[in-house]
Amino acid sequence: MGGLLGIGVLYDYAVRALAVLIVIPFHEAAHALVSWWLGDPTAKNAGRLSLNPMRHFDPLGTLCMVLGGVGWARPVGIDPRRFRNPKIGMAVSAAAGPLSNFLLGFVSTIIYKVVWYASAGQAPDLVMDFLWYMISMNISLGVFNLIPVPPFDGSRIALLFLPRNLYFRVMRYERYIMAAVLILVLIGALNGPLSFFVNAVYRAFFNATEFVEAAFGLL
Repeated sequence: MGGLLGIGVLYDYAVRALAVLIVIPFHEAAHALVSWWLGDPTAKNAGRLSLNPMRHFDPLGTLCMVLGGVGWARPVGIDPRRFRNPKIGMAVSAAAGPLSNFLLGFVSTIIYKVVWYASAGQAPDLVMDFLWYMISMNISLGVFNLIPVPPFDGSRIALLFLPRNLYFRVMRYERYIMAAVLILVLIGALNGPLSFFVNAVYRAFFNATEFVEAAFGLL
């Protein structure tokens, strides 16, 4: 029991929870904002254009995010009939979520490096751990949501390349598909491909932010 609920483990979960308070609302608010920009105020009218975590959290999805680093929020309502081009509107508004996480993860990488170098590696552990989870959880959520099957954001992007009737036939089974994907994640069947893409984004972020090292005279 000590291993499951030891001080170190509880601390880790607490820091993850702090990051989740930002990561998930940022993702969901991005969906709402871009949908509104494209002509659909449905999510905005439902109060989802907000960084208030309580407007977005799904209890089980949030718990999975804190415990396992992968989770989900309550779906953002979208009415594709309000878009000038429904197919493109769905894809762009869906892509906004993962892209917002990659943006936030990239900015967090910059802040992480600046704090680390400015403090000569002596910044408080809580600060560095929080920033690390801001990087890792944003990357994980962004990659996970790009899985091209319903109900993930990647499926809405895939709509651009699939016949409309085929896409909506598949959508009928999105609950079963989501359950299957979560089972595959839990048993580790998706560890390989997910880790490949997550690590690729990590490398890209740390390589693209080498200007921070240059600014501190380390390159």
